[in-house]
Amino acid sequence: MENIKITGDRILRLGFPEGKVVGELLKALNSPNFELSENEVENLLIDLKNNPVKYLDDKRFMDAASELLKPVDLVLQLKDTPDPYKVYGADGIEEGALSQMEIAMRLPIAKAGALMADAHQGYGLPIGGVLATENAVIPYGVGVDIGCRMCMSIFDISESIIDERSSDLKNMLINNARFGRDTFKNPKDHEVLENSLFNEIDIIRKLKDKAASQIGSSGGGNHFVEFGVTTIESADNELNLPKGRYLAVLSHSGSRGMGAAIANHYTKLAMAKCDLPKEAKHLAWLDLDTEEGQEYWLAMNLAGDYASACHHQIHERMAVGLRANPVAMIENHHNFAWKEKDAEGNEVIVHRKGATPAGKGVLGIIPGTMTEPGFIVRGKGNNDSVNSASHGAGRVMSRTKAKSTLNPENVSKYISNAGVEVIGSGLDEAPMAYKNIHAVMESQKDLVEVLGTFQPRIVRMCGDKKFREED
Repeated sequence: MENIKITGDRILRLGFPEGKVVGELLKALNSPNFELSENEVENLLIDLKNNPVKYLDDKRFMDAASELLKPVDLVLQLKDTPDPYKVYGADGIEEGALSQMEIAMRLPIAKAGALMADAHQGYGLPIGGVLATENAVIPYGVGVDIGCRMCMSIFDISESIIDERSSDLKNMLINNARFGRDTFKNPKDHEVLENSLFNEIDIIRKLKDKAASQIGSSGGGNHFVEFGVTTIESADNELNLPKGRYLAVLSHSGSRGMGAAIANHYTKLAMAKCDLPKEAKHLAWLDLDTEEGQEYWLAMNLAGDYASACHHQIHERMAVGLRANPVAMIENHHNFAWKEKDAEGNEVIVHRKGATPAGKGVLGIIPGTMTEPGFIVRGKGNNDSVNSASHGAGRVMSRTKAKSTLNPENVSKYISNAGVEVIGSGLDEAPMAYKNIHAVMESQKDLVEVLGTFQPRIVRMCGDKKFREED
């Protein structure tokens, strides 16, 4: 071989990756029976690097070719500066949420983003963060409670029932709503549990029993089922309801244990495959062209369907108790990813983690607190917000701070003075732990049009006591 000595540095200079492949090439090229000129060696290496499949049957280079064809970990760098994004209600947003959004907008897959007025710090993408990506889905950009949503049933029943049959309505909530670990002894069946994915994807298969046992129930924390008064303010509405005041049921919950398990499983997969700097590690993504990416997408959509089924069963139970069918129902989710078109007509994956879809003409519900009104809205389709709006008032006080600083008696008096009765809640969900919903709505008047309001009157949350100091 004309006394040519092949070194690892020389192989690396030709563009080969560091690692086992270099060792395999050194072993082959420096074997006693290998005789080629210097130019021939270089040409062979270049050809092997560019066309490793050709060498899979070559005994000398098959191991090196196999190493080259193995999937490699994605080692990524963030953009030097974040892409521009719109912030709504900036004066009321904490620094941690802004910092998280800036990191998200430095991802190489980021195409557009926005931060809603109710935003606060979370894991990965902040709560209230909206992020459009190119052909990639971020499990923590969707969130742990996949498909968490709002659902409202409106009944053609006078609001006077709330005062006249208050005890009946409270018992209806106590007997027909379950939260956290408290589930129904005999849960109802639902067609969502027959989805073929429960037999096709291993992680989903393991979750079927849990899903079946928890269906029709709600999570803990800020999830609720409540009776209140809906006021339709605009006769121009897709609900086909005249202006007026109606009895309504409003619920907030997600995909329970199944959604959380899916989120954690695929987040671990994403973090194993997507090597990001420490500050961005929770924004690891799955390419939708990969098997894992397609699996997550299917699992995410199933979790969303399951969350919807839970709400529908909650509302069916309330309708039975009221002996009436709703005249309208509105439903929207806020922890999800959608395939949508951007302003240029290109497909993007829009993550809304604690943000409400607000495309042109899209109806949604933006709740306030247990004493402040929620809003029935119609989206205006504003591209600056990536067709999104806030998903609620948003926290102004952490759960820990609320528990340590708020006085239970003062909170109870505040709520009583608002004409609201609460069954089960913690100090962390007290109204003063949240931002002013009217200020939040004012900051997003370019994003949504208000069609009506919902005023809570009897609120059911996790637990049986009022304003527990510990959950």
